[in-house]
Amino acid sequence: MRLLIPFLLAAGFASAEPQTVHFQSEDHQTELVGYLFEPATPGPHPAIVLLHGRAGAYSSLANGVYTAATLSKRHKAWGQFWAERNYVALLVDSFGPRGYPAGFPKGSYQDRPAAVSEQTVRPLDAYAGLRFLQRRPEVLKDRIGVQGWSNGGMTVLATMSDQSPGLPVAGSRFRAALAEYPGCGMDAIKGDYRSYAPVLMLLAAADQEVNPKTCEAFGKRAIADGNDLVFHVFPGAEHNYDDPSKSKQSNPADHAATEETYRRAEAFFAEKMGH
Repeated sequence: MRLLIPFLLAAGFASAEPQTVHFQSEDHQTELVGYLFEPATPGPHPAIVLLHGRAGAYSSLANGVYTAATLSKRHKAWGQFWAERNYVALLVDSFGPRGYPAGFPKGSYQDRPAAVSEQTVRPLDAYAGLRFLQRRPEVLKDRIGVQGWSNGGMTVLATMSDQSPGLPVAGSRFRAALAEYPGCGMDAIKGDYRSYAPVLMLLAAADQEVNPKTCEAFGKRAIADGNDLVFHVFPGAEHNYDDPSKSKQSNPADHAATEETYRRAEAFFAEKMGH
């Protein structure tokens, strides 16, 4: 029954809005906006930093109002999913504070500004989120993971590299990472890729935006090189398959992939973060 959360949201059931917070990126010049989903039970709790995709943190129906009330259904669903399981979840808005709150359209990858790069900039936001959570008394400072979708999934892969910009000293890093349907052609993961912690990568076989075969090849190479990485390809699933909207969930392959992703994500972080 607990896996029904995303679909209750899609159906329009009421849900509590997350707390809006602010903190500085590790680029030392951008004041980031974050949305904090917290468990109802007393802490301290493990935590997860959430990284949005190329469409940004907000609903396409936001109409210029970018707040906790207009977050996309997927981000609300995942934030509440983790809070219900006694994780603190922090969704980091990388685009809004840099002037792109509505995100970017499909097929725009080559035209996006360097100011929002998933290889050189967004990892700095991820580590800023990590440090923000570590300062909070309700968070277990050594049990923080990271999860991202699409461009956010690409950011996850770059962030987990031992060559990542902004990489903190050992002991202050992410414990585990989940990358959903990332693109795997970026320079940050070519060649000798070394992840410092376990990574779970979930791919969509019928992805219309990125080539899952490229990620499969990357995953196989990373595993052969000794990385603690596991990947799975969902047959028939499309890009953004875990969007709770009816348009996605009416596709049986997307629906099945969504339910399996929630199961795998919960088991993965429970194992890797001891929760």
